[in-house]
Amino acid sequence: MSRIDDSLEFIAIRIAVLTVSDTRSLDEDRSGDVLVGRLTDAGHVLADRKVLPDERAQIAAQLRAWCDDPEIDVVLSTGGTGLTGRDVTVEAHRDVYEKEIDAFGTVFTMVSMQKIGTSAVQSRATGGVRNGTYLFALPGSPGACKDAWDEILGRQLDYRHRPCNFVEILPRLDEHQRRK
Repeated sequence: MSRIDDSLEFIAIRIAVLTVSDTRSLDEDRSGDVLVGRLTDAGHVLADRKVLPDERAQIAAQLRAWCDDPEIDVVLSTGGTGLTGRDVTVEAHRDVYEKEIDAFGTVFTMVSMQKIGTSAVQSRATGGVRNGTYLFALPGSPGACKDAWDEILGRQLDYRHRPCNFVEILPRLDEHQRRK
């Protein structure tokens, strides 16, 4: 079973937060606020934060820019994961991924099922890796962001989490680029 190993030292990582919305500004971004609060309360560093419209090319360009920044370890986006015509965040993420973390969406659905029942099937939460950076696309509701952080990301982004976590393999995500 998963647990925190208190004999290990916490390692803070640098996380960027992107809110995708045609209608919200930074001042009205409750979901982004949830993520920022959770990550900073955990001891991580907010590396950057932006709000962008539901435009696939713009979203992908921002994700690539953050993945190319050595000062950013993780990108969390919120919004644009639904089924409507303007929901293009998942497609933008997949345009950027080198590898998809397939189980992230599955585990997020399992967590959501406990909270919202079969409505969880409408979410397309996803995760992946590019250039040694983790990327996660979360739904745009504050509740979904809380669930994703509290039940999955808060644990996987804690180096002390056992039996394994995302932080411990972070230095090896781009090892294929270093081999010649």
